[in-house]
Amino acid sequence: MAGAITHDLPPAADGRQGGPLIVTEDAELLDDLLRLCAAAGARPEVHHGVPEGRGSWEAAPLVLVGDDAARRVRGAARRRGVVLVGRDQDDSGVWKRAVEIGADHVLMLPDGEQWLVDRIADVAEGVGRPALTVGVIGGRGGAGASTLACALAVTSAREGRRTLLVDADPLGGGLDVLLGGEAAEGLRWPAFAASRGRVGGGALEESLPELHALRVLSWDRGDSVTIPAQAVRAVLAAARRRGGTVVVDLPRRVDEGVTEALAQLDLGLLVVPADLRAVAAAKRVASVVGMVLRDLRVAVRGPYAPGLDGREVARLLGLPLVGEVPAESAPLDAGVPPGGAARGPLARFCTAFWQRVAVEGGGV
Repeated sequence: MAGAITHDLPPAADGRQGGPLIVTEDAELLDDLLRLCAAAGARPEVHHGVPEGRGSWEAAPLVLVGDDAARRVRGAARRRGVVLVGRDQDDSGVWKRAVEIGADHVLMLPDGEQWLVDRIADVAEGVGRPALTVGVIGGRGGAGASTLACALAVTSAREGRRTLLVDADPLGGGLDVLLGGEAAEGLRWPAFAASRGRVGGGALEESLPELHALRVLSWDRGDSVTIPAQAVRAVLAAARRRGGTVVVDLPRRVDEGVTEALAQLDLGLLVVPADLRAVAAAKRVASVVGMVLRDLRVAVRGPYAPGLDGREVARLLGLPLVGEVPAESAPLDAGVPPGGAARGPLARFCTAFWQRVAVEGGGV
């Protein structure tokens, strides 16, 4: 028996791919799979057997085959992205049936629900290359890390990349303020404090303030100064799935939430003023950050103390040198964000940085 069932779910939008194809006649299993699709924000297509003609079976980004339907799909064309879903944990024959239909995975409910929600959400969002994620941290207080983080994000957005700037320093005053958008509508960190599991990348992006062609996740002016590590993990993972670039402004202290942020970075920039006290302080920061983040580089800020230059600062810290961070040409209270002057020295530094990492990584 073959047939199709349509379900009244909202259509895909904003570039999202279609949802999975479900093949089952098991009403209880179907209810569970529909529930998981709804949790992932996906619109499924449901059949009792292999869809007639070419199209749905080959084109679906993910195929969920109920164990009851394994026999009926045995002759279908082999393809990637087939998951055999069952309930009986003690049924050793399920592995043989999975091989017969060419399934990539065997999943048992309810234990595998979270994995399946994540997988469905991935295909619904059209997950591709994850965002290049760069963290910026000051070697000491007042090093200018927040200014550089904003400038990197503003430059990335100006060059046409999808860009998200994340303020991970609750005591920094708010990057939305630095960008002149403290009154902009959108959610701030406290709204995500209860996040667990998976956060939708598209929903996250749309919920945040948009300033200077980029999205900003900052702090509000309330009393909350901590976000659970699970929420940091969920939010940054969602941000990375959207692609483009993510820039994270990090505090100098390392707690569980900051450790989660460090674990999601592709590389980090340690901003160090060129004086001996700053180098000594930065060495402590680098030793702690380096336990989590492998690719940590130093960006030096002048003016230079006698006997110091950028290479010497990098040598003392034992880190690769990115270069000297120039002062912003326009005052920050002039209505121009850091890096906002495209021909200014700070913007040129940021442009050169993005070009360099694009070459290293094969494109941003």
